[in-house]
Amino acid sequence: MKKRFQMIALILSVALLGCGCTRQPTNEGEKLNTNVNASGNNENDNQSKLDVLRPTAYGDVEGLNLEPGSYISIIGRSSGDSFWKEVEAGAQKAVDDLNEMLGYKGDDKIKLTFSAPNARDNVDEQVNILDEELARYPVAIGIAAADATAGFVQFDLAAENGIPVVTYDSGSDYANIASHISTNNTEAAQTAAVKLADMMEERGEVAVFVQDSYSMTAKDREQGFLNMLASDFPGVSVVSVYHLDELSATAAKIAEEKNAALGEGESRLNASSLTQEDVVRYVLEKNPNLKGIYTTNLDTTRLIANVVSSLDREDLYVVGFDGGQEQLTLLEEETIDGLIVQNPYGMGYAAVIAAARSVLELGNEAYVDSGYTWVTKENAKEEEIQKMLY
Repeated sequence: MKKRFQMIALILSVALLGCGCTRQPTNEGEKLNTNVNASGNNENDNQSKLDVLRPTAYGDVEGLNLEPGSYISIIGRSSGDSFWKEVEAGAQKAVDDLNEMLGYKGDDKIKLTFSAPNARDNVDEQVNILDEELARYPVAIGIAAADATAGFVQFDLAAENGIPVVTYDSGSDYANIASHISTNNTEAAQTAAVKLADMMEERGEVAVFVQDSYSMTAKDREQGFLNMLASDFPGVSVVSVYHLDELSATAAKIAEEKNAALGEGESRLNASSLTQEDVVRYVLEKNPNLKGIYTTNLDTTRLIANVVSSLDREDLYVVGFDGGQEQLTLLEEETIDGLIVQNPYGMGYAAVIAAARSVLELGNEAYVDSGYTWVTKENAKEEEIQKMLY
């Protein structure tokens, strides 16, 4: 999709201690929430992903003297894409660093298991995995909660057995979580709102596609985006917000509308036969004046890209989340126009560190910021951006 547009890059200047959000001009290539490694340490490509963790202690194993043979369980929301492979790689690196520092070999090595539902965000399957992992008596558990309200019985059981629980990526409403590691999703969503509004010259209609209606991550990314548009961009209007787990309701409306127009004897449309792509295509066709689309994770970005690429809608700007190779290819092809790229490697590493700190009763930060980067076709080749991609 060829866009004739020279973007004036703006970022959100947000203080780490939660002060108000303001818009300030910057250079297009500037990263958000990332810092150059002050030590100049370039020992491996992934070190930069640890350097951006805040507090920085969550990228360091020093002083974490876990007992030989300790077992840490890390549970994800999915197992089949680049984001979760990065989480696993980061967690494994932390365990490898612990073993190297402590000199553990053979049976003495600290062990890690990464497990996740086969189907993304299958809450029941994730809870079953949590049950299975608790039965193996890990010293600690790190979990990216598919549903912020699920698993409380299991968390109670973990507490009764002295097994601390940390969350990462997507948090839980459970009261006794030791630490939470994630992107600052509200700030990242505000950044996406600023960027998309700028592309649209601060006027026009936007549709929002959210991965689900129940996870903490989804709620933060939705509200952060909507609130920023409402407060700073009165010329941009949101026509609707769609949650992937609720698209069946939209499909039912589509079937009802189409069936009402059928003549006698014509075959009626069954809502269950409509795919997510069918629903999105219908939404775009019903909103011909749409200028922008915001998507909140890999699945929603992929879904919208698949539909937009099949339509003649070069007037649409698409901004989404996550930065695997598939999304970067879509950037290069100009099917999408900008990405909030998270730091799943850093999340995995920090989840192990937080788990170890909990076991050793060293204390934890309630929230660890894993950082994010704004990526476009124009800045994707820059060295500092390349270090944060996966």
